[in-house]
Amino acid sequence: MDFLTVLAQYYGGSPQGPGMAPGSGLALILVVVAGIASMLIGNTLQSRFRKYSQVAIGMTGAQVAERMLRENGIFDVRVVSVPGMLTDHYDPLKKTVNLSQEVYAMNTVAAAAVAAHECGHAVQHKVGYPWLSFRSMMVPAVSTASKLLNVLMMLMVFGAFVFVAKIPILIYLFLGAMALTAGFAVITLPVEFDASRRALAWLESSGTVVRMEHGMAKNALFWAAMTYVAGAVGAVAQLAYWGMMLLGGRRE
Repeated sequence: MDFLTVLAQYYGGSPQGPGMAPGSGLALILVVVAGIASMLIGNTLQSRFRKYSQVAIGMTGAQVAERMLRENGIFDVRVVSVPGMLTDHYDPLKKTVNLSQEVYAMNTVAAAAVAAHECGHAVQHKVGYPWLSFRSMMVPAVSTASKLLNVLMMLMVFGAFVFVAKIPILIYLFLGAMALTAGFAVITLPVEFDASRRALAWLESSGTVVRMEHGMAKNALFWAAMTYVAGAVGAVAQLAYWGMMLLGGRRE
């Protein structure tokens, strides 16, 4: 186990450590399962993307995005190309649909699905989809919390051997930052599923893809959504595990 387990044992009230806090075993199993699932889902997503990148349609990802934005009455959002693979995202501050170079230029089912999904977020922004608004409000705090986590980990280990009295405060700060990032992962789920729903509905109604191609696009977006599900489950399980180990251990 990593150094946080050593910290939990150190504060368990026993030279040998407190053992597993009640319920922490199940949480740890969920952490491991979510990690394995995330790797498998990621591999499946890449496999599907490669497969559906071989199925050509009549428009590039950039053209799909521009058309979807237009037909939803969105004229103040730009479609731009960004480096990397599957680095696609919508930036509500700059009002840009950022498509990876491959998605931007390819005229395939995979590119169309990804481009339409990102435009789904732009549509959410336009109509004031509440979960997207809530997630956007959380971004600054979550960004700070993520940066603090590594610092807090080091401070906790240092404090475990030097500043014992300050450790409870550091533990609460650590768990608070972890709770914020876990909450963000959970709130992201309805945002991503809704964006895919909007994308698939438009791809079908606009005639951009035919029936068989629509099934491929749906499958690609399903596996993309599953990466967020695995991430959210893993984040919540980690929070539960460390909460039980650090707080439960101190009550022993």
